[in-house]
Amino acid sequence: MGQGRRFFVELSQAAHSTSDGAPPVWERVPPKNPHFTGREDLLLALRDNVAQVSTVVLEPRASALQGQGGVGKTQLAIEYAWRYRRHYDVVYWIPAEKRELVPASLAALAPHLGLPTSAGLGIEETARTVKRALERGEPYRKWLLIFDNADDPASLRDYIPSGPGHALITSRNPQWGSRVQTLRVDVFDREESKTFLAKRIRRELPDEKLDILAEKLGDLPIALEQAGALMYETAMDLDEYLALLESQTTGLMRMGRSDDYPQSMAAAWQLSVHQLRTRLPEAIDILRCCAFFGPEPIPRDVFRRGTEAETPRIAPILADPLLLTKALSVLGRFALAKIDSTTRTIQVHRLIQSLLREELDPKQQHDIRHEVHLLLAHSAPKDPEDTANWKAFEELVPHIGYSNLAECATPDVRTFALNTVRFLYRVGNYELARARVEELIDKWTAREERDGHPDILVARKHLGNILRGMGEYTLAYQTDHDTLQAMRKELGPDHSETMWATNSYVSTLRARGEFQRAREQRGELLRRYQDAATPDTTGMFRVRHNLAIDHSLTSDYVTARDMFQVLLRDLSTARTGVGSSMVLSTWSALSRAVRLCGDYDMAVYLGQDSFDYGRQQFSLDNHGTLLAAKDLSIALRRRGDFNEALDLADTTYNGLRRLLGPLHSDTLAAGVNLSNAHRAKGNIDEAYALALEMTPLYARVFDADHPFAHTSRSNLAVLHRLRGDAAEARRINHEAAEALAVRLGWDHDYPLTCLINLQSDLAALGEIEEAVKGGRALHQRLRDLFGEDHFMTLSAAANLALDLRAVGSAAEADALKAEVLRRYQDLDGINQPDAVATAQNRRINTDFDPQPL
Repeated sequence: MGQGRRFFVELSQAAHSTSDGAPPVWERVPPKNPHFTGREDLLLALRDNVAQVSTVVLEPRASALQGQGGVGKTQLAIEYAWRYRRHYDVVYWIPAEKRELVPASLAALAPHLGLPTSAGLGIEETARTVKRALERGEPYRKWLLIFDNADDPASLRDYIPSGPGHALITSRNPQWGSRVQTLRVDVFDREESKTFLAKRIRRELPDEKLDILAEKLGDLPIALEQAGALMYETAMDLDEYLALLESQTTGLMRMGRSDDYPQSMAAAWQLSVHQLRTRLPEAIDILRCCAFFGPEPIPRDVFRRGTEAETPRIAPILADPLLLTKALSVLGRFALAKIDSTTRTIQVHRLIQSLLREELDPKQQHDIRHEVHLLLAHSAPKDPEDTANWKAFEELVPHIGYSNLAECATPDVRTFALNTVRFLYRVGNYELARARVEELIDKWTAREERDGHPDILVARKHLGNILRGMGEYTLAYQTDHDTLQAMRKELGPDHSETMWATNSYVSTLRARGEFQRAREQRGELLRRYQDAATPDTTGMFRVRHNLAIDHSLTSDYVTARDMFQVLLRDLSTARTGVGSSMVLSTWSALSRAVRLCGDYDMAVYLGQDSFDYGRQQFSLDNHGTLLAAKDLSIALRRRGDFNEALDLADTTYNGLRRLLGPLHSDTLAAGVNLSNAHRAKGNIDEAYALALEMTPLYARVFDADHPFAHTSRSNLAVLHRLRGDAAEARRINHEAAEALAVRLGWDHDYPLTCLINLQSDLAALGEIEEAVKGGRALHQRLRDLFGEDHFMTLSAAANLALDLRAVGSAAEADALKAEVLRRYQDLDGINQPDAVATAQNRRINTDFDPQPL
């Protein structure tokens, strides 16, 4: 470098560099490389580029290295992050080689930005929320995200933010150049190579000899690192190293080794391995083991906890903590692995991993890979339901695909694989959970040559749960039905897995609108749980909760209320088998059942308690918290707190839409609630627009004959009448009532609710006599089914009183109205909207709010 250029570099360094000290958010950035050398032009160009554009890609010169790695892209990114860290408020590192792992890494930034964790939103939505917050510059405008080894532009474009901060990408893929600003990274220039070697070897060496060595190694940084580390650790003379390198390179050329990496790299690596094998062969055994993990950091505890695994090659090393520590230390000193004491991880470069695997024959590869499977399985927690275990699972997930875990048939390994799927499902990473479990099913089926193997059936059970969580109800039903039939045949009806699968299947029946059938089958399942020789407390809690929902969906609200009340008490006193999410959903369901029994004040109190619990245990944007908020909003509306109900309905709908998308059943239910809240507030046009949007979506998400599809049409009918089209309202309510009666029977409250509104349609059309006739029969049926004091009975009676007055039966009308008001008074509900409407001689419009399925 010329004196003028050197002077400019020094001035620029002084201007750009900062004092030590991390920014407020400094996460997952690898340790600073103490041997980093040169690259000043690249660092300055990189700094200048990111000051002008939001995204810069570091990629190798294809003409120099044919797209091969090892030129130091990652090291350059690390150096940039450390050198300019004080220019940012957020510096965050994202391993990006596997697209399916990127959302989880991005989502993990959420709490550092003051956003809800993925436990509340799910992985994909949390990642999107993080991206939007970065693009808005909230709460930080100066951010740097580094996507390392991002080789697929198309699959990652949705995760790379634009906006006020900077995204830095390292990649071997030249296609990035057509999308964003690109800065090409080549091997070292010769001066950089010699400077690096001198610094790494730490002793005076002839310049001409360093020049020869750099040329032999192609100025490739990773090869220079190998050579420098070896010569420093062994005090090897440079001439000796050159002679050994020449011999090693000649042998490699003769053997025609792989083109996946430069021969200079392979030669330097083999010299290091040979020297280490003579000094500490156990270190090579550990290194070979690391070659079958992923290129991402390996948790150090994998080896500490793996002592119980049957791993004959490395078991003696794992059993000797001192030997293991020494082996890892030597690997770090010889630059064959990076040992990060801060994160307690081990990382091996993907090129070294490739070289290690290639030198082994197929049987050796199989045996070592199997030991890795055992290490992963034995180091993992046993319970994926426990949130305290989630971090450990998260650290192991990146290594599952690379290690070909799905090919292993060992029972403990398969259990670990299934637990990982359950973990991904529980944290809301549905896409990756589905991909993983489908891979397990495919590979296990091919291996077992039958799809009825117990492990495959359990995997299919998890797939059904994942599909239902994704809102794919038809496919979930097919999966659950076939899986349950096979489980009953292979495992028997009373096997724990069969009973879990039965609960899942019945939940899918319920989602299809088969409410009575679901209730009957769940009741039988609960009896089997109660009669089981070995109690399954957690499973029984799940079944009790679901059975109470089944009772609610079949109009048996009193039983549902009583069941939820007892269940909440039992959950509160249980010491095992209970999670916060189950407590929250039960608490919220109790408030819903109390509301459906007509006690709106108590429903508000319980709803507020459950909503507060959800915010305290999870977050405002947690799925369960949002469902609790929706039920609280409905209770507030029914009690007459229209403004508060509308505000909460709007917040809930937007939250669930962001979380689950516009087509999830819970999003639709929140949209229905928002429409009803607008109608109650008098915002008829807003209510009508939302109802028009929601109504066809139910038929799309479920089917045109699903109960919720018909009830949503009845809500729309009310708005048609209020907008002056009573004829259309009558047509819709008549069709909906008939269809619901076919699906659910005339003793269900859904068709009867349609009939209450139908009598109002007839009255609006002047068909008063018909309204009185239908109203009398309807009032009697409601009294027989739900009692004199139920809100539906009172609504029908109040409307009937209006129709009686219209046909001249004033005395009967006055008596019936007085009876209705007296009952509201006795129920402490005289200020409720329905009671106020009755006192003011206004019709009561009944509506539907679909329950969670």
